[in-house]
Amino acid sequence: MSELTHLDDQGNARMVDVGEKPETRREAVAVARVVMQPDTLALISAGSHKKGDVLAAARIAGIQAAKKTPDLIPLCHPLMLESVKVEFELNETLPGVLITACCKLSGKTGVEMEALTAASVAALTIYDMCKAVDRGMTIEQVGLQEKRGGKSGDWQRGQESISC
Repeated sequence: MSELTHLDDQGNARMVDVGEKPETRREAVAVARVVMQPDTLALISAGSHKKGDVLAAARIAGIQAAKKTPDLIPLCHPLMLESVKVEFELNETLPGVLITACCKLSGKTGVEMEALTAASVAALTIYDMCKAVDRGMTIEQVGLQEKRGGKSGDWQRGQESISC
């Protein structure tokens, strides 16, 4: 296991110095899911929720969250994101909403935290907009699905790659 990069030799927190690293193309995909009652999913699917278009609000919230990640997560570098996509799949079997967030840039550090933040905030926004009709919703399985680029190379969970 590699050492923690956000700690100095004395164990103090620090922002990693990326000044000497080369710029490379970097991408990260994160996923989350919001499990809900079938009636709640039907409201979202029909676009008939009284608060408006739940998925449009969640998409905008996720994109904005990716851009604000260094304001939310200590020691994250501010990044010049080139692309942030937040996509949704309505799943009646779950029942719920599957969220995929993808972030891209050319830079000196990865975009995993931005993708994770986008997926998380999109899920929280769905919960917030629907909590009046379904307080029992759960946000589950938030995680990094894959990352590409950088010194550590490519990584993916499972066999299926998700294109951004």
